[in-house]
This record gives sequence, C-alpha cells and structure tokens, in this order.
Amino acid sequence: MAEDDDMPVRKRRRLEPPVLDSLSVEELRDYIQELHNEIARVEADIARKQSHRSAADAFFKPR
Repeated sequence: MAEDDDMPVRKRRRLEPPVLDSLSVEELRDYIQELHNEIARVEADIARKQSHRSAADAFFKPR
C-alpha cells in the first residue's frame, strides 16, 4: 500500500481525443465547433460559480 502513495497523481482525462486521421475536413470543423461550444459552457459555469462565491464572500465579510 505504501508503494501506491509514492506514485504521482495522474490528472483525470476529461475528453478522449478522436483519431484525427480518420476525420474529413468537414468533420474536423464540426469537432472544432463542438470544442468551442464545450469551452463556452465551461466558462459560463466558471462565471456562475465565481458569482456565487463573490456573493457569499460579500455576505460573510466582517464589518
């Protein structure tokens, strides 16, 4: 068990990249659009979480 503690922690892979060689130009463009959409979704969630955090910080701020 101690041996497992010595192993570096690997980051979890969230997206499994497709093999690009098998995709056409149009499919690659579609894939890029999917990635842009996912980035926008994640950025919106980050903004929402930061807003909640700011509101909580303001509420609990010492006076």
